[in-house]
Amino acid sequence: MAYPSLRDWLFSAKTFAAAMIALYIGLALELPRPYWAMATVYIVSNPFVGATRSKALYRALGTAIGAAGAVLIVPPFVESPFLFSVIVALWTGTLLYLSMNDRTARSYVFLLAGYTLPLIALPAVTNPTTVFDLAITRTEEILLGIVVASIVGSVVFPSRLAPTLIERTDAWFRDAAFYASETLSGHIAGGSISASRQRLAATVNGLEFPLSQLTYDHTRPDIVRRARALQGRMQIFLPLISSMADPLIELMRESGTHPPEVAALLADVAQWIRSPALEAKHADETDREAEALRERIAAMKPPAASLASWHVALLSNALWRLGQVIDVWHDVRSLRAGIVHETAQWRPRFRHWRLGGTERFFDRGMMLFSTASAVGAIIVACGLWITSGWNDGAGAVTLAAVSCCFFAALDEPAPAVFKFFLSTCASVVFAGLYVFAVLPHVHDFAMLVVIFAGPFLIIGTLIPRPQFNLVTMLVAVNTATFISIQSAYEADFFVFLNSNLAGVGGLLFAFIWTRATRPFGAELAAARLTRSAWSDVVVSASTAAIEDQRNLYARMLDRLMQLLPRHAATDSHRHPSIESFRDFRVALNALDLRRTRRKLTADLQDTIDDVLSGVRQYFEQCIARRARQPVPPALIETIDAAVARVTARGIEEAQGESRPAQPGQEPAQDPGHSRNAPSAERWLRDTLHALVGMRLSLHPPHTAPGGNPPVQEETPA
Repeated sequence: MAYPSLRDWLFSAKTFAAAMIALYIGLALELPRPYWAMATVYIVSNPFVGATRSKALYRALGTAIGAAGAVLIVPPFVESPFLFSVIVALWTGTLLYLSMNDRTARSYVFLLAGYTLPLIALPAVTNPTTVFDLAITRTEEILLGIVVASIVGSVVFPSRLAPTLIERTDAWFRDAAFYASETLSGHIAGGSISASRQRLAATVNGLEFPLSQLTYDHTRPDIVRRARALQGRMQIFLPLISSMADPLIELMRESGTHPPEVAALLADVAQWIRSPALEAKHADETDREAEALRERIAAMKPPAASLASWHVALLSNALWRLGQVIDVWHDVRSLRAGIVHETAQWRPRFRHWRLGGTERFFDRGMMLFSTASAVGAIIVACGLWITSGWNDGAGAVTLAAVSCCFFAALDEPAPAVFKFFLSTCASVVFAGLYVFAVLPHVHDFAMLVVIFAGPFLIIGTLIPRPQFNLVTMLVAVNTATFISIQSAYEADFFVFLNSNLAGVGGLLFAFIWTRATRPFGAELAAARLTRSAWSDVVVSASTAAIEDQRNLYARMLDRLMQLLPRHAATDSHRHPSIESFRDFRVALNALDLRRTRRKLTADLQDTIDDVLSGVRQYFEQCIARRARQPVPPALIETIDAAVARVTARGIEEAQGESRPAQPGQEPAQDPGHSRNAPSAERWLRDTLHALVGMRLSLHPPHTAPGGNPPVQEETPA
């Protein structure tokens, strides 16, 4: 393990100083539980100013909502303990569900409001007249910790979030360069490739939460917009570059090697992607390199008359997608340089009619099940508390509720709950040593600071590290809470043991409950995401109108990014993550066919309808049988027939022998392009690209297609 860095020590010192200031003020104001102010500092503190401010604001709002709920609920229902338990559980479950519907920092409001109510309401059931005072003092103690943490974090060596986000993307750039180089070489399988694919998706997913905190960091609005655009293009890059693998592998399979000019182009693109990002002042050099690559792709573009050859159709598809990859990578590098150097202008090169969607995918079924599990845990824990008559049982229920809320969004929460249990046990031991062995010898606040400094400073250095964040933060918070610093020393061993063992017992119950009710793990979540993806393929291939294709695309892409990290790395060509990419491409190609269909003649429209109908029926069969089925040979034959008809029509158009428009043709303009109608050759080429992409996605090239190639090799006239 690497030793703590200077930044880690600085964060730890700032947090400890803020905690001691909050504790001192709480003692001076004679708050009933000043240790809550100290614990709150460790809860809200973050190495970055924006993250601390946002969490502080949302914690204040969540605490206020939860406290108000406790004041409203306790007096009228305290005489009906079982009904009271159900109401508390439903309150917590409702707000937990709302928090899972929001992936930004704002979700903390709902989460905290959800478990703050039981923290205040349950201890007050034995004396309901004190609930208002308890809610007020609890809010004051937490607000004190929030204010002190925010001030110290903002004034003492503040660390900004925006530069650190760029540091986080450096690992993504390394993985993306490796993944792109392997794909351009025709490799899509392998343990290292699969692992990089998972890391790429996980990195993109992990940026969403800190991006929502940028506005609290006093980051310029244009920088925030560029950061969001960077995340969007990072998200697009992964499936886009993977879409090149199938045509490149198929070309290699047919001829054994690429033509020299194609091989040279692929090597140059890979070298350009691997090259380090240039400084902003050299951005024009990046532009020139990218433009030179685009010109080479344009020069290699096969003429329409030669697309009757399957080999040429594959080459056209690969070159088209390679151009998109260059545009996206150019945008990613430009955005990164613009954020780092705060340049004034940025002009996107990758423009697509699908961009701009904001919808995200949520597995509502799993969210409801997770919420129901947390609600059930609270009700059962309350029932055990009520029937046992345990005076300190409220502590068990509250920690059970907190742990179930904390980890409800995980696929398998039991291991995390067990870590919570272990850290709480450690906190009880540390707190016991302080209360009974150390504090009796402390006579002033300065000495208290000294005896706290050693362990809390060491623990604080580990909080910024993701692998230690949960355990160390819980140890710091629980130790501060269990010590229960008051203005005067008072300790009773049996009271200490009984009250703190209640929390340990509640966490043990939460672990057993989550292990029993949610034993499924990531496999179930991945299976549900896959079936949901199939449903969107059916929608994409249907004849029904789609209200907003941009949001449909955004939802499918977001779900794909959620699905990839749930698959383990493997060498298999039929790995589920590769299959998930292909399902995604089938849907996109279906949307492209629906778009180009309107520009084709009636006979070609019927051909496209046959393809879409076959795709729709196949994925409906997969959904009905809840498992991926073999692709019907008839569907591949239908696609091959469509490819042949489209290429034949393209040759006629290229030779000036196109047929007159038939009654079924619709001359409506496409809003995604300029006012001048695209040529028939362009629409036919776009249709061919979609058909070739769909065939390769349904019939991957690593298994050689049976029979003859889709269209016969011809020498164009």
